[in-house]
Amino acid sequence: MLIAESHQDVKTSDGGEMLTGPVQRFARQIASHGYIVAAPSSYHEFTGPAALAYDTAGTDSGNAWKVAKKVSAYDEDATLSVDCLVKLDTCNGRIGATGMCLGGHLAFRCAFDRRVRAAVCYFATDVHSQTLGEGEKDDSLERVEDIKGELIMIFGKRDNHVPPAGRDLIRKTLHEAGTTFSFYEPAWAQHAFIRDELSKGRYDPAIAGICFQMLLELFGRTLTSELGPREGGDEEVEDVC
Repeated sequence: MLIAESHQDVKTSDGGEMLTGPVQRFARQIASHGYIVAAPSSYHEFTGPAALAYDTAGTDSGNAWKVAKKVSAYDEDATLSVDCLVKLDTCNGRIGATGMCLGGHLAFRCAFDRRVRAAVCYFATDVHSQTLGEGEKDDSLERVEDIKGELIMIFGKRDNHVPPAGRDLIRKTLHEAGTTFSFYEPAWAQHAFIRDELSKGRYDPAIAGICFQMLLELFGRTLTSELGPREGGDEEVEDVC
């Protein structure tokens, strides 16, 4: 999901059945704060625009296509989406990205584009294992130095799709690359805890609300505010009480 700051009032449109209910509501929630939201289809090479259902058949199809699609094709989708947004008369040229699960990983990769100033990655899968795309061999961790914007990485402490060792690897890699990022692990949250339906019993509205406020703070500061270039932040922190 790509987010652009608008310099005009924006009206949201009905995505119909092209997006799942939780993603539609998430997109509209962001758009209600004045942003332009684009939600490109990840699997347009394999199927029509209808959203995959949160059932066994939909999950199986998504998991199969996730590793059938080339990583370069995911990146092309992101680049074309950013190109589309920055050409809009209502866009000020500042782009953010967000997503959940596979979308969290894709938001992470969106940040390789220098036009993306911020990315909020919810429980991004396959980053730690480098298993996205054809051949199940992506280069996301190898390219973290390409990220020039600011990240928020969010994982539930009880996320069994990205185990503790995987989260530690992501955090360590970002630290060593000098990436500007925040890392949040709410204690009782499972994988997909912001999905506002109860098909798998994971939804946690309280934690989801806190995380959304973090998203608004980051996007507001990096996409909306007219604060000019950031000063400081690279100097050695003074060791005082």
